[in-house]
Amino acid sequence: MPLVLGVDSSTQSTKVEVRDADTGELVAEGRAPHPPTNPPRSEQDPDAWLAALEVARAGLPDVDAIAVAGQQHGLVALDARGEVIRPAKLWNDTESAPDAQWLRGRLDGEGWARACGSVPVAAFTITKLSWLHRVEPEKWARLARVCLPHDWLTWKLGGEFVTDRGDASGTGYFSAAENAYRTDLLAFVDSDADWVSRLPTVASPTEVVGRCGDAVLGPGTGDNMAAALGVGLEPGDLAISVGTSGTVFAVSGTPTFDASGAVAGFADATGRYLPLVCTLNATKVTDAIAGLLGVEAMRLDALALDASAGAGGVTVVPYFDGERTPDRPDATGTISGLRSDVTREQLARAAYEGVVCGLLEALDALGAVGVDIGGRLLLLGGGARSPAFRRVLADLAGRPVTVPAPREHVATGACVQAAAALHGAWPEWKLGRGEVVDPATVDRDAIRDRYRSAES
Repeated sequence: MPLVLGVDSSTQSTKVEVRDADTGELVAEGRAPHPPTNPPRSEQDPDAWLAALEVARAGLPDVDAIAVAGQQHGLVALDARGEVIRPAKLWNDTESAPDAQWLRGRLDGEGWARACGSVPVAAFTITKLSWLHRVEPEKWARLARVCLPHDWLTWKLGGEFVTDRGDASGTGYFSAAENAYRTDLLAFVDSDADWVSRLPTVASPTEVVGRCGDAVLGPGTGDNMAAALGVGLEPGDLAISVGTSGTVFAVSGTPTFDASGAVAGFADATGRYLPLVCTLNATKVTDAIAGLLGVEAMRLDALALDASAGAGGVTVVPYFDGERTPDRPDATGTISGLRSDVTREQLARAAYEGVVCGLLEALDALGAVGVDIGGRLLLLGGGARSPAFRRVLADLAGRPVTVPAPREHVATGACVQAAAALHGAWPEWKLGRGEVVDPATVDRDAIRDRYRSAES
């Protein structure tokens, strides 16, 4: 029985799965934590990812193929010897917000969208390169190679200096539509640099890029691209992933170009496209409200479900640590509609509704740029375990919500890619099935209108 290992190296932890390469059956799994981060400065030592991977893999069976899915956008800067120059800046580090604004001044929104599919915000790798050039010139002088987190892990496992089209499309200097780097955009940061030599080769979706012991290595991809593989996302389907951040994405046969910057025109891991909207605040908001109320997450769920839809007029705008979409890196959260008779249940419900309202604004943005979102609505991520998130999303979206099993969709997607690298073709596993939550009748328009008023 050939086995594959899928790695999910996220902001918070490393999760791994071992699956049967032919059937997709789960054989074993493991996990290990990463050091915590606190935006606006969100950094980690890449060696911590490798150490966590070794802990997560300990005791698992030997495998025939491996693929790594990593948190998107981060910057791993290497010198000519391949040594890490400084801690990696992660996607949710917002110190490069001034650089994003400066880059947007070099081209208008339409120009950026046409060049690389996305308008730069602080999350994107190109803004972090600009920050490094501006703030740490002595480290910039040592820069010889630029990696994304999954690139670096693949390389350390025994691969080549490679990336994939999906993760590359989140850098702000790769065009998914053209399947090519846009070094002219990097020239805004440093026009004298030899960018071609600093960037990894873009591997094809099922390419073998090296070996880790006896196992072949797939090219790896970004976490959102892997999640799409892990639930068998098809054109028309819409995925909402609720974790530290919130993401809303769909598979498309054609690229998108959103001059407003709300929709990022990413590629997927198979050769198609993955238009995506990301919000910076999701479960961290409900965790914060749970802390304020002095309860655990499960208790907050119960409180929220004991309140009526609309939370008695209480509205939470969830920009607790700044926001990426809309682009408000210095924003803070607000709670409005408070009265002297407000209950804990209402405040709990308002937290979930605020997060979901922001995600539904993202869903609307995908539809506005022509993405087909008429298929299934899937809820992924850690928030999918929450009965309150399931209920509130179904109610406010006004459509059934599928909660696929298993839960670690990014690691599962990495397994899918590893199996494709092993066999030279995408496996036909039965993915994306799960519990369906039907919507209840609520005044969803009034709730969303009140959120828009408070948000503006």
